Amino acid sequence: MAKTAEPKTAGKTATGKDRVARSAADTEEIRAALAARLDELKTEHDQTMVEIAELQRDRLTDSAGDDQADTGTKTFEREQEISLANNIAERISQVERALERLDEGGYGWCERCGNVIPVERLAAFPSATLCVSCKQLEERR
Repeated sequence: MAKTAEPKTAGKTATGKDRVARSAADTEEIRAALAARLDELKTEHDQTMVEIAELQRDRLTDSAGDDQADTGTKTFEREQEISLANNIAERISQVERALERLDEGGYGWCERCGNVIPVERLAAFPSATLCVSCKQLEERR
């Protein structure tokens, strides 16, 4: 009598359920997509930092005759630019964390409840670490 193939497991979830291991091809496809996104973000961050430095130089040389409103506007613009750079840096960290989770076998599984993160969510946000329910709970706090 033929024995049916059982799915390979890759550890247990927080709820004690077995995790089904993804194929090596799937893992490599995910890794390639995350690595490409990481490269894009690093390039974007580097370009943003160069632009911020250039704008800062321009502001320093073009500040003669500025009144308080001009100074306030330049400060506000600089803070927005720095916030943008910090946002990109945070996204870089998220993608790096996703790559770490992929190496550890936890990619695609919610860090809080241990349930699978839907493929649709991972397609929209590949560095997601929480399922939709847990993310909604986190955002309510």
